[in-house]
Amino acid sequence: MSNLHIDAVLGQMRALRAQLEQGAATVKPAADGESFGALLGQFVQQVNQTQTGAQELAARFEAGDEKVTLAQAVVASQEANVSFQAAVQVRNKLLAAYQDVMNMQI
Repeated sequence: MSNLHIDAVLGQMRALRAQLEQGAATVKPAADGESFGALLGQFVQQVNQTQTGAQELAARFEAGDEKVTLAQAVVASQEANVSFQAAVQVRNKLLAAYQDVMNMQI
């Protein structure tokens, strides 16, 4: 892989990290009457869409689609990985909060 391709991948990964740090990949705020379950469902759906998109890009690259570059496939894969890791952390925090509530003395 040439240095140009490596620089392009690194640039896209830095841009993705900056977006995540700025909160660009967050779920929209709840509207009045929207439940926590609905927001959680939206978040899981976003993670699923990110992973599906990354798999599609990888498959297109492997099939030889000239419109998909290796950099795009790698960045999409990393984005899917980051979103999945975020979902795991949210699950862990929710589980810990649930356990704290269940262990409270009444």
